[in-house]
Amino acid sequence: MSSTVKSLKVTYSPVNESNTFRSGDCVSGQVALEVAKDCEIQSLSIKFKAKAEVMWSERHGQTTHYYHSKDKYFSTTHYFVRDKDKKDGDFETLLTQQNGATYGNVVAPGCHVYPFSFVIPPGDLPSSFKGEYGKIVFLLEAKLSRSMRISKTDTAKLNFVSSVNMNLLPEITVPQHDTVEKKMKVFSSGAVSMDARLEKTGFVQGEGIKVLVCAQNNSSRPIKPKFCIYTKHCFFAEGKRKCYTKDLLKEVGNPIPPSSNENVTKIINVPHDVQPSILNCQIITVEYRLRVYLDVKYASDPEIKFPIIILPAAGVPSDFLPQAAAATFGFEALNIQNQPSFAYSPLQELPEATHNAEAPPPYGAHSMYPTYSITGLKY
Repeated sequence: MSSTVKSLKVTYSPVNESNTFRSGDCVSGQVALEVAKDCEIQSLSIKFKAKAEVMWSERHGQTTHYYHSKDKYFSTTHYFVRDKDKKDGDFETLLTQQNGATYGNVVAPGCHVYPFSFVIPPGDLPSSFKGEYGKIVFLLEAKLSRSMRISKTDTAKLNFVSSVNMNLLPEITVPQHDTVEKKMKVFSSGAVSMDARLEKTGFVQGEGIKVLVCAQNNSSRPIKPKFCIYTKHCFFAEGKRKCYTKDLLKEVGNPIPPSSNENVTKIINVPHDVQPSILNCQIITVEYRLRVYLDVKYASDPEIKFPIIILPAAGVPSDFLPQAAAATFGFEALNIQNQPSFAYSPLQELPEATHNAEAPPPYGAHSMYPTYSITGLKY
């Protein structure tokens, strides 16, 4: 690029303190162009686009296979100066100055500012995300083109957060309840059992998850109740999936001695900065589990896994925000049988690509495309 163009920079104005955007928000900003001498412009534009993209590679013998998939959500271009040979296209607009005059294609030395604004379209758009093998990105891209010169570009990423449509996610208010029993072998005798319950399935960022556990230790060894929240990212491309799992936090309860029963109440706080669940993207999912288990020495641990949905703290209806626990949610309610259990409704099962990273126990059957929705990388 010739030294004629000193810089091209795109910036935008935040709409709130958290610098996040939602559907329907107006994205206002400016493109700043600084030139050292008279410069003739072929075109100058600002594009606003959103897409999800997945890519990874695998070795099959002597061959490396690349898996790739892309979902485009929208793309809109505004021109300050448009190439005179270019025909008008869909989702393109020619911007003018405040007085209605068009911008000239020859600029004098100095810094020139070009304001713009876009409205984020409505719809069930997934939140911004960057993971091991994929990303969901909302991007502003300024582009300067000159005759016989390489185009110059600059980009700025927006942090988009899905809005929560409670009508599309009735599962988030459903309580969860499960039991497990394990007979001891070899180094221990007797049996242990656990009855666990959550008051609901959806939790906002920063909220405390109240877990009620009734543990019965009829074995010859002490046991410890333990709790772990972990996440699973799944990426889908060409009929295969690549998964990545990671522990987020762990909690440990007090030991329960042999031949005793104990009721345990544990509050596990969801991190304020955890990525919200992503369940409305066809090629990327972000899921969470709460694993409740009894740590039994020299034996396999009996466990219960509760799927949980993490919602963004902002934009959640006030009636869903953390309230005092319902009177019926306590140990007296743990004997209720056949509580509805949250489960995924898969569209189809896909073979899973191998992953060598150390990870928590697999999610079991919950590994396919979800059918419900939440409404809300470097390019």
